Amino acid sequence: MLRSGEGVSHKILKALPSGTALSLLESSRETGYSKVRTENGTVGYILTRQLMKTSSARDRLAAAETKLKVAQAEPERLSSELTATQSELKELSSNFTQLQQTKKRIAAELESIRHTAANAIQVAEERVALRKSVANLTHQIEDLKQENRDLSNQSTRDWFLIGAAVIIAGILIGLILPRLHVQRRKDSWGSL
Repeated sequence: MLRSGEGVSHKILKALPSGTALSLLESSRETGYSKVRTENGTVGYILTRQLMKTSSARDRLAAAETKLKVAQAEPERLSSELTATQSELKELSSNFTQLQQTKKRIAAELESIRHTAANAIQVAEERVALRKSVANLTHQIEDLKQENRDLSNQSTRDWFLIGAAVIIAGILIGLILPRLHVQRRKDSWGSL
């Protein structure tokens, strides 16, 4: 109960639900009351023993449950992302195979041109053009190989993060649930 002064003889300003955030202005050990301000600016007095430095267990449990729901939804999202990545990897592998075939075909054409060309200048120019094309294709192949490695590393990293999230959620629940049980026992003894 938020009162207008220190003591039960003072008027009750407001009944505060458990877990209400308050700003501590001052505290008196003699009377056992603390002067506080609510979030809407109301100033009053409340028993010091009713104040907690941390949020209530109910609020912390709700926050932990929210985090758990987010962590449980994460594997589905990552699984969907993995499927998309695998599909992209298949497409890149297909492109890589096509590029290898194109490279072989261009190399064969270059060899054919070497044997059949009569004009030396024309042969030289065509050779330079084909070599540039082969170099570009080789560069593209290397880029595709690197992208393939990057996608594989990303997938491994995603599964590691999923595992870490599940472990953290388990630890949080393991720490919070026993404390809730202990606090209930203490409360029941204190009410006798």
